[in-house]
Amino acid sequence: MTLNQLNYAITVANANSMNEAARSLFISQPSLSTAIKELEEEIGIELFHRTNRGISLTPEGEEFMGYARQVTEQYRLIESRYISKEKIKKKFGVSTQHYTFAVNAFVEMVKQFGMDEYEFAIHETKTYDVIEDVKNFKSEIGILYLNDFNRKVLTKLFHEYDLEFHELLDCGIYVYMWKGHPLADKGEIALEELDEYPCLSFEQGTYNSFYFAEEVLSTYDYKRLIKANDRATLLNLMVGLKGYTLCSGIICEELNGPDYCAVKLKSDETMTIGYLVRKGVALSELGQKYLEEIAKYKDKAMG
Repeated sequence: MTLNQLNYAITVANANSMNEAARSLFISQPSLSTAIKELEEEIGIELFHRTNRGISLTPEGEEFMGYARQVTEQYRLIESRYISKEKIKKKFGVSTQHYTFAVNAFVEMVKQFGMDEYEFAIHETKTYDVIEDVKNFKSEIGILYLNDFNRKVLTKLFHEYDLEFHELLDCGIYVYMWKGHPLADKGEIALEELDEYPCLSFEQGTYNSFYFAEEVLSTYDYKRLIKANDRATLLNLMVGLKGYTLCSGIICEELNGPDYCAVKLKSDETMTIGYLVRKGVALSELGQKYLEEIAKYKDKAMG
């Protein structure tokens, strides 16, 4: 297996076309096809589905591409640093469910390291995408939660993808809402009291099983339910429609502002927020610092 073969496979995967990839690589299509076939025979897996409509990655191919991209990126960094003497920025990425504190921890980490030597990325995204991003090396760390309902299913998926989940924060369940909401001044809120108000939930796209929901109690029969794609929209719906969502109770006024509050839900349900990493892959200095910033919220986690 050579770097050329890895670059060929990555180019084909990006193009979803053998002809287009061959043109961009300035080689003939038969030569590229032969190189890919030889790579597949050497590693013992089929990387691509080949049909009359084109090609696409197999599940095994997607996993292989995650490793291939990491190898070629590391080689590019070595080559630029020691051969061409270029100064290439190191990359660090985080994928997370929609947690303000996870974004704020990222902000604090970036402030400490600065952006002269590093290229940062944070993906506030769907649950399944958090898992996929870590699996495919798009992000070094993924932030999500487990509870009694989803733990078995998600832990099995982590094992299949060669990922590890580490606990960070144990939290009770809180109702997050606008301070102008009629129930905002209560000490505790029962789920039934919320029936006349819309529950706001993050859209999960194709992977919309209850196990991938970002909000606990996902199987409850909500009388009114609105799905949205981003946190800013949910905040607007909280004000405009007196909506609410269920959360950890960790509030970051630095990013969301002072107009929202968290009220304890009358429930014994709990959630464990943790981080996801590739098994056997050591955390970078930035990854360690990011988790240190996340850990500062441990005392703010409401039991």
